[in-house]
Amino acid sequence: MRSHPMRKYLREDRLPTIFCPGCGNGIILGAVLRAIDELKLDMNKIVFVGGIGCSGRIPGYIKADSLHTTHGRALAFATGIKLYRPDLMVIVFTGDGDSGAIGLGHLIHAARRNIDIKTICINNLNYGLTGGQFSPTTPIGAYTYTSPYGNIEGFFDLCELVASAGAVYVARWTVRRVRQLIMSLKKAFVKRGFCYIEVVSPCPTGFGRRNDMPTSIDLIRFFEERVVHIKKAKRMSKEEIRGKLVIGEFIDVEKPEFCEEYHKLIRGVERGEIKVLRPHLDWLELEMRA
Repeated sequence: MRSHPMRKYLREDRLPTIFCPGCGNGIILGAVLRAIDELKLDMNKIVFVGGIGCSGRIPGYIKADSLHTTHGRALAFATGIKLYRPDLMVIVFTGDGDSGAIGLGHLIHAARRNIDIKTICINNLNYGLTGGQFSPTTPIGAYTYTSPYGNIEGFFDLCELVASAGAVYVARWTVRRVRQLIMSLKKAFVKRGFCYIEVVSPCPTGFGRRNDMPTSIDLIRFFEERVVHIKKAKRMSKEEIRGKLVIGEFIDVEKPEFCEEYHKLIRGVERGEIKVLRPHLDWLELEMRA
């Protein structure tokens, strides 16, 4: 039997994965590997980082250096890697709960700094791994383990949030739009700066079965019935867009990247080209002399 062309990137001894039947993580992992393969990127120059949640387990199946971090801290660890080794590409797998709730501060400031991290947010509309509680992206009215009467909280549009915070590339797709997803991943992987791609993904176990959508097909149909491309969405009123799932590329711009500016600053200080303000050190020296 002919081997799958992407198997060369996987830790085969860890297969099969722990993901539930119908989960979209496998589709997303395949898209990421295909983007890497089509760009012919060197896997020895890539570090994968995962947080807590179903999405955080993905790096463990990839035959490359990876970190499994604490809840909400994937971008904090990724920032440390990138600052210490700016020559490496850092790819983060995170979820709507991991990055939109406990890790929200790290998400906003990573985008504000425009640090060169490629962030893939798998949005399955709930906390899938921990039992199906509602998350910051759970739709209003949806039933979850912690919203048995229906969710009444408003939800974050994470793409709009990250774009306004300062990211240079932001896009959203569903798992059904695989070619568009691969296209966006390839753009993000060669772009300098903070890139954020949200992928709306089915979670039959945690979200679907509580909302009369027990299969992956049910959930994908639910997504597709609500999909509106951003070009069309811009021509729609607020009333028309309410309840719709806007997909496409939200922003694609060029800005100075944080690591490059940081190391440029350090080199300038070392060469004496940049004045350094040291009032606390001057005060300490005076205290020591006294």
